[in-house]
Amino acid sequence: MFKLKVEKRDLKESLDTLRKSGKMPAVFYGPKDPSTPIKIVAVDFKKAWKTAGESTVVSLEGTGIDADVLIHDVDLDPVTDAPIHADFYAIEKGKKIAVDVPLEFVGVSSAVKDLGAVLIKVLHDVEIEALPKDLPHKLEVDISTLVNFDSVITAKEIKLPEGVTLKVKPEEVIASVYEPKEEVVEAAPVDLSAIEVEKKGKVETEGEGAEAAEAKEEKGAKK
Repeated sequence: MFKLKVEKRDLKESLDTLRKSGKMPAVFYGPKDPSTPIKIVAVDFKKAWKTAGESTVVSLEGTGIDADVLIHDVDLDPVTDAPIHADFYAIEKGKKIAVDVPLEFVGVSSAVKDLGAVLIKVLHDVEIEALPKDLPHKLEVDISTLVNFDSVITAKEIKLPEGVTLKVKPEEVIASVYEPKEEVVEAAPVDLSAIEVEKKGKVETEGEGAEAAEAKEEKGAKK
């Protein structure tokens, strides 16, 4: 279990001063725990968040504080994308809880590799239920079972650790493949009236035909 050292926070303390000191504000609460403002070293929180995610239990320790929690919500700086505030949800020890756990797709699909199929990841996380000590950080989905264009992977095919149960329907589709179709490009209709046909021989310019006719008439009159 991950452990984080925290301190109770005085709400009168300036947040700017707090953050400049390398710490960040946070709060934890739960069914049997009132909302308690705390502060935590920002670097320590980043490490815990990266490793534990939002589905692994974290133990908060400090003066007058002893709580097992889940990282429930994180506010990010709109410019730097760094965490600036966190909510921790306190869980009851010995009681099962339901959380969303991320899926990690592993293996190689022969449908994708050999047939040129496109992999579709329908879900990226699933809801499970377990005791806090049994909560997995992630669940693996083996895509090697996708062997043709009709293959699908459903929730019931995910291998679950002991003590963990699914909260989604067993038939829920997790991943599938599809056969890409070549797009047929239809030729645009040809407007024959817009095509200029070049006549064989000398090309007449505008007015040239009329001048030739007049010259012919003149020649006949002289005769």
